[in-house]
Amino acid sequence: MTTLTSVYRGELRTESTHTRSGNTLITDAPVDNKGKGEAFSPTDLVCTALSTCMLTTMGIWADKEGLDMTGMQVEVVKVMASNPRKIAEIQVRLMHPDLRASDEQKEKLKEIAHTCPVALSLHETVKQTVQFDF
Repeated sequence: MTTLTSVYRGELRTESTHTRSGNTLITDAPVDNKGKGEAFSPTDLVCTALSTCMLTTMGIWADKEGLDMTGMQVEVVKVMASNPRKIAEIQVRLMHPDLRASDEQKEKLKEIAHTCPVALSLHETVKQTVQFDF
């Protein structure tokens, strides 16, 4: 089964539709690359994929442990390189100041974040800098 379909809408904009749910997503080229920057750029979505994969896989484990991660937030900084233009680094900061977890559980959450499927799928030249504030 097809996972998603995408259509180029012109003016450096795309529209993608998730096949199963019908949810849609618009992308625009960033302002620094001839775009309007009115939506996520494709490289923003890579960063989004990384941070949400971390949260999701951590959440799967936390649910099994009876650990409530509700409210955990993520801030992401994308660092671009030129020549060739690509993502050089993704800085991820996971925050939950009131997380009620043991030191052992916190260490396990960190391990899970570093080994989520998206983190493991990114090329080794994309630096992943992850900070945990919990």
